[in-house]
Amino acid sequence: MNDLSPERTDKFRTYRARKKAAGLREVRMWVPDVNSPEFQQALDAQIERINASEDEREVMIFCEAAAAGIWDGLD
Repeated sequence: MNDLSPERTDKFRTYRARKKAAGLREVRMWVPDVNSPEFQQALDAQIERINASEDEREVMIFCEAAAAGIWDGLD
């Protein structure tokens, strides 16, 4: 998987050069690993807190109404 052959590195070097010539810049980001058990545990805990909230239903009604207004405007 970690292929550092000259052909592969040249391929990516030319790809990056084309993108740079087109006025683009490479940006790398680190994001949470959604497949990790820790992520799933944190997600489950957040969902549980949301579902236990007294304001959850009111907020969902508001969000759904706002989203419906946005989608209706796209017709």
